[in-house]
Amino acid sequence: MVTTYGVIREWSSEEGWGVIDSDATPGGCWVHFSAVRVAGFRTFTAGSAVEFTYVAAPQTPFDFRAEAAWPTGEEPVDDAIVVRGPSAAYESHLSLRFDEPD
Repeated sequence: MVTTYGVIREWSSEEGWGVIDSDATPGGCWVHFSAVRVAGFRTFTAGSAVEFTYVAAPQTPFDFRAEAAWPTGEEPVDDAIVVRGPSAAYESHLSLRFDEPD
């Protein structure tokens, strides 16, 4: 992966993807919302400056795919939750009770 700078050419919040223009990625670099490294709702605005990592991944009509993208000058946010062992956030119980026969 290579890190470079670019500008969001277009972004579709409804579809969850966009295109980044950069000298390093002629023709544009496709970016999916899952690669957006910001806190909260993962979105960009056309014209926003970004830093991004990309790989060559020929996809019609783009030859590059962003692996991660975040606003220029900010730290990328990795909001993945990693759970090791049992989680206190989830607990389940099952109780069965039968009526006494008449």
